Amino acid sequence: MHVVIMAGGLGTRLRPYTTALPKPLVPIGDSYAILEIVLHQLAACGFTHATLAINHLGSLIRAFVGDGRRFGLRVDYTEERVPLSTVGPLFGLRDRLPEHFLVMNGDILTNLDYADLLRTHVASGAPVTVATFRRSVRIDFGVLSVADGRVVEFTEKPTLDYRVSMGVYGLSTKTIASYPVGRAFGFDELMLDLIGQGQYPADYPFEGHWLDIGRPEDYDEANRTFEALRPILLPASVRTPA
Repeated sequence: MHVVIMAGGLGTRLRPYTTALPKPLVPIGDSYAILEIVLHQLAACGFTHATLAINHLGSLIRAFVGDGRRFGLRVDYTEERVPLSTVGPLFGLRDRLPEHFLVMNGDILTNLDYADLLRTHVASGAPVTVATFRRSVRIDFGVLSVADGRVVEFTEKPTLDYRVSMGVYGLSTKTIASYPVGRAFGFDELMLDLIGQGQYPADYPFEGHWLDIGRPEDYDEANRTFEALRPILLPASVRTPA
């Protein structure tokens, strides 16, 4: 039950909040850092070991998390000397990882069952299993389909539904075995590589709560709703009164 948490990003979209703090440490509800919530959740799901991939203001994350003992986890670190994107840090960790493990961003709030995702990945035999969430976007215009200079279809202000990656996925070491250490490589590149090879990732659909704290409006929403969501986001053993 091992998880790698990507916590090295610059958090540029969340400035000015991330000028002095790395994004995983910005406070939610004046009570917890995002990463603190995530670590408590992982321990409650049965995870025992976490590796934090750090870079920007990484010393602050080390100081806050330490060896992970207060979360009920064993925590170690890998520090990027140059940015390696969202999958590249894993290439230098292969000898430290079990056959199957979880990878996630350190800046999301969700009540996803991380352990079930990992179990599902192991059972699937897929190279990677991606937790996905349904998004609906309303288009504020009439949408046309055009063929040979003629409008063949028209829809007034449609709502488009699609599934997005939640930034949490199960992965196997054999999936990343061929990539060289030190190569900057993103999750998008891994997905396209696998699809191009006919090794199709598995979908893990989720319909609960999920918020990616990527923009100031997302951060404001997280703080606005935290008290109402506290019972589903935090294990009972670590909740504090509102």
